[in-house]
Order: sequence, then C-alpha cells, then structure tokens
Amino acid sequence: MSHKTMKAFTFKRYGKSPELGFDDVDYPSVNADEILVKVYAAGLNPIDNMILTGIFKPVMHFKLPATLGSDLSGVVIAVGSGVTRFTPGDEIFASIFDTGTGSLAEFAVVPEKAAAIKPANLDFVQAASLPMVSLTSWQALKERAKIQMGQKVFIPAGSGGIGTLAIQLAKHFGATVGTTTSTANVGWMHQLGADEVVDYKKQPFENVLSGYDIVLGTIRGDAIEKSTQILKPGGKIVSLVGPLDVAFARARGLNFFLRFVFGLMSRKIMRLSKKRGLTYSFLFVRPDGDQLNHIGKLIEAEQIKPTIDKVFPFSEAKNALAYLAEGHAKGKVVVNMQE
Repeated sequence: MSHKTMKAFTFKRYGKSPELGFDDVDYPSVNADEILVKVYAAGLNPIDNMILTGIFKPVMHFKLPATLGSDLSGVVIAVGSGVTRFTPGDEIFASIFDTGTGSLAEFAVVPEKAAAIKPANLDFVQAASLPMVSLTSWQALKERAKIQMGQKVFIPAGSGGIGTLAIQLAKHFGATVGTTTSTANVGWMHQLGADEVVDYKKQPFENVLSGYDIVLGTIRGDAIEKSTQILKPGGKIVSLVGPLDVAFARARGLNFFLRFVFGLMSRKIMRLSKKRGLTYSFLFVRPDGDQLNHIGKLIEAEQIKPTIDKVFPFSEAKNALAYLAEGHAKGKVVVNMQE
C-alpha cells in the first residue's frame, strides 16, 4: 500500500532561521470527533509569525516540523464516526489555533466543535479571513471585558486585520469606539464605524482620548502601558499580544517556573493597572464553532464585513507571511490554496 502524503507549509525550528518551506507530510486521519477538510483558503495572523520566534514554545505544543496557519475555509471531504453536525460536501470555516496542527496545507483536520458553515454571502477567501480575528474580538469584548451598550472602547491600529473587525463588532455591541491610524486611513476608519479617530502621525493618542472603559491590546511595545492613561478607574485592558500573565499560566496548567516568568513579564503593566484601579489580562483565542456560527449570521445580515488587503497563492505563502510581518496590511492577508 502506498504512503499517502500532501503538501504543507512548515517550519522546522524556532528563532532566527525557522526554515520555512514546503514539505510532503502525512495525509491526515480523522478521529471520531473531527472532520477532514480540503483547504480552499487560509487566513494569516500576526501570531503565526510570533509562533516562529519561540515566544509561545512553553505554551503551545508543536511537533516539529509543524504546519503553520490557524484560519481556514474549505469543503468537508470526510467525517469522524461521532460527527453529527457536518457531512461531506459542506462548506465550512474554522480556526484550528492551538490544536497542534496547521491550516497552510492541502487538507486539514478540524475538531467538529471548532467548525461552522461558511456564510452564504462570502467566498472562501473572505471566509478564511475571519475566524481568528472575529473569535478574538468576540471573546475579548464580550466574554472577558463584558462590554455594555454605551461604553467606550479603544481599539488601536484600526486598519489592521484585528482592528477592522473589532471596530465593527464593538459598534454592533453598542459601544463608542476610538482608534488610531495613519493620515490616509482616517476617513476609512470613520466609515467602518469608529467615533474618535486619532492620526498617530500627528499626535499621541493618550493626549487626545479619555474616559475609556475598555482597551484592546493589539500592538506590541509601550502602547498598552500608555493606554492605562486613557482608561477610567474600573477600566479593563485585554491584550492579545502580551505580556503574558500569571492567570494565563494558571489557566494553561503551566508549572511554577512559567508562572513566575509570566509574572515578571507582566509586572510593569500589573503595577500600572493597580495604581489606576484597572484590570489587565492576556487573552489567547480559543476555537469555537458556536461563536463562529453567531458571527456568520452577523456577516449574512451584513452587520459586519470582512476586509481583505492582499491575497497570495499557496506557492507564495512565505511572501505572504513576510508581507504581514511588515505591519502595513489594511485588513487581512489570505493565502488562496485553490489557484
């Protein structure tokens, strides 16, 4: 019997030279609660590049070489014996973040509970752009920050992949939204729904904005520390980019040493937050098909629209990651597997 393989885009090690490239890997087999999907498109996220650095090595367990990518859309071609929600031929979208496997491959195994039927009004590329950013926004705003009508939410870097989606979702939840962007995108941010738009080339946001309830941490560096200045007492910072904190280490069941390390990493922001009566937490998205279903309905009702910046063919996956790493994408970067 011949050994069946498929093409996947993998990395071989962490650090400066991850050796990104195409590999022939074993064709996946499905467990009882999984579906096998022919991947039509894969959405990229900044965390894909962060994983390569090794920052999440203690937290996420990849067998190297490992397939990169978390977001996908495609067609179900087989289902596990226990699967009830999907049948072969279904068009789905999903995040398989943190499941130990990746989406930049010809086929992917998806836990049944992580998948949702693709919104009817989107093509595969649009659908693949959504899972990570929409789930992250939903979990950060609704679950973690418990967003209320009329609250003020600051979403920096509004024109990026997460920003374009989070602004729309925060508006859907009835919030007033502030964001930062460069001069050229100010009008577009207002069109997306932002109420207060700060041109970061002209002035620091912390000099302009005040009285905020929630900050979404979307950019690395000192922006998160500065954002403590615009929050009112009782305000919440939910960061998607770190620093990692002790609560996160505990929730992941990590050892004492890692709790200590993450405690050191987040010491400064914790101190600042405490001084101002704020709460800080780090959020790691979890795949969730039910939430995706909900988001899909908002998409079909045109309450939320995906924003695609650039689409690359599968053969140019490496260039797509490099383009994303430059940090200038307006909306999402997607790899189209079906050229």
